[in-house]
Amino acid sequence: MNGNMVSIRVWGDFACFTRPEMKVERVSYPVMTPSAARGVFEAIFWEPQMYYLIDSIRIVKRGNWISIRRNEVISVISLDSAKTWMKSPEKVSHIQAGGGAPDGTQRNMLALENVEYLITAEIRLSRIDEGKNLLPKYIDEIRRRAQSGKCFHRPALGVREFAADFEWEEDAQRALERRADELGFNWHDRNEEFGLMLYDVFDVGERANGFRWLREDELGQVRSTRAARKTSATAAYTGTLIKPQAMFFRAELKQSVLACHPERIRLIGS
Repeated sequence: MNGNMVSIRVWGDFACFTRPEMKVERVSYPVMTPSAARGVFEAIFWEPQMYYLIDSIRIVKRGNWISIRRNEVISVISLDSAKTWMKSPEKVSHIQAGGGAPDGTQRNMLALENVEYLITAEIRLSRIDEGKNLLPKYIDEIRRRAQSGKCFHRPALGVREFAADFEWEEDAQRALERRADELGFNWHDRNEEFGLMLYDVFDVGERANGFRWLREDELGQVRSTRAARKTSATAAYTGTLIKPQAMFFRAELKQSVLACHPERIRLIGS
């Protein structure tokens, strides 16, 4: 453990970490995925000049399988439709969802009930940090936010409707041992192989390139250039645009710990 590591405990009534091979109905992985863990951290605190590397996920409560039938929308709003709605709302046909509606359907979800995890992540600065060394500031910020229950938006356990509660933990392993004593289970005996699991949809190396928002003086210069060239495109940031690309790894639970750090596991591209 180095000084860049942060840990939080997350729990919730329901969770669904969707397997990408299931095209229509949602089926959850048996435990939290690294990408879902990253989403929890980023919901609490995130800045463009930093990124999280999930180091480990400790399983406190595996949860029980539960089948849920729910209404979903099968239609998609296109960008052109959104632009048309802003100019002429009367020309847009609204999506009709709900029971029996033409744009809605019922689908099954195989989810998890009553789960709890201890997730540890390493905070790193992107290459576009400009040498400001904001790492101590970022670590202090996420600690204060987690301790006081603050977040940019409510963290979720896989899908947005399954909200997560969270709290700060100084040491994830000690927290695991404490929760094992409180709940009455032996964390040493939890060993299992899960096979291929989704790691993330964004390449770790490309995320390290980072981006940052342009300052007012830089943005003014871009606008002047745009006016001189008579173009309408204006980028308010500088950096690298990352294309989604699914990465997988062979997930193995050892003594209740799922190792996830990309430098200690083998990632497999889609």
